Amino acid sequence: MCESYPHKEVIEKTSIYLPEVATLRKIRPMTPFDTFFRFELAERSLGHRPGQFAEISIPGIGEAPISISSPPSDGREFEMVIRNAGAVTNAIHSLEVGDSVGVRGPYGTSFPMEELKGKSLLFICGGIGLVPARSAIKYALEHRDDYKHISVLFGCKDPAQRLFVNELEKWKQRDDIVFYETVDTTDLSTYLEMSHMEISYRGPVDEWRSKQWKDNVGVITTLFPKLRYVDPRETYAIVVGPPVMYKFAIMNLHDLEFSDDHIIVSLERRMKCGVGKCGHCQIENIYVCQEGPVFYYSDISYIRGVI
Repeated sequence: MCESYPHKEVIEKTSIYLPEVATLRKIRPMTPFDTFFRFELAERSLGHRPGQFAEISIPGIGEAPISISSPPSDGREFEMVIRNAGAVTNAIHSLEVGDSVGVRGPYGTSFPMEELKGKSLLFICGGIGLVPARSAIKYALEHRDDYKHISVLFGCKDPAQRLFVNELEKWKQRDDIVFYETVDTTDLSTYLEMSHMEISYRGPVDEWRSKQWKDNVGVITTLFPKLRYVDPRETYAIVVGPPVMYKFAIMNLHDLEFSDDHIIVSLERRMKCGVGKCGHCQIENIYVCQEGPVFYYSDISYIRGVI
């Protein structure tokens, strides 16, 4: 054997950078663009923390960084919601139960759930930003006694783009959290035209048609006045969503006297390779995939264009 060949323990220590096989166990369409996937690794749990991501690869096509939406678990299964937005994600959407993908990871920083024990939590989630936030929300609900007040604000463009609809309804019914949601508009005509929906598709759109939207209409910041309890001294806000939402959500948090070190954001939208080589996620001197994607806003607020 060649003396330079790495020993087994070295391979194991660096295995986070080597893809391993995961089997697709469940598929569930959520919107015409977004699909829920449950994968299972063969021999171990993914070992992730809330807010981390993994690289999912399709041989011959490529790989893409995808947020993990399930909370940490000792089991071998983990969950993701993947938007069909490119070659790799289109290939993933073409998979069937029993097919395999490559998985690298988990990577990145996480929401500091251990540090936040004994504190109140305010989750502000916009659109597909609910996907990584769900991991932290479900973790907090599974360890409910570790946290004080928990509030969740969720907003999306229209009722057809709501994710985890059944879970949202359950959160509304709980008496140990505060949950509010909103949509920008109830007009689905533009969305249906853009989505090129097939007539055979049956999902949240049909469900919405049978039950007209009766909740709040407006951008997510219109939910802030509804909050029953917010003490900025003991509450930490976790903000995940599209770029434009960050700007106005943080402005509203400042109006509530939140300090920047009590605001936590995820910048996962910028990533590509996951290992700091491609430069796609670089913001000045920061590589988001290596130093993020989760940051205390106080650590990055000085960087121009970070939000």
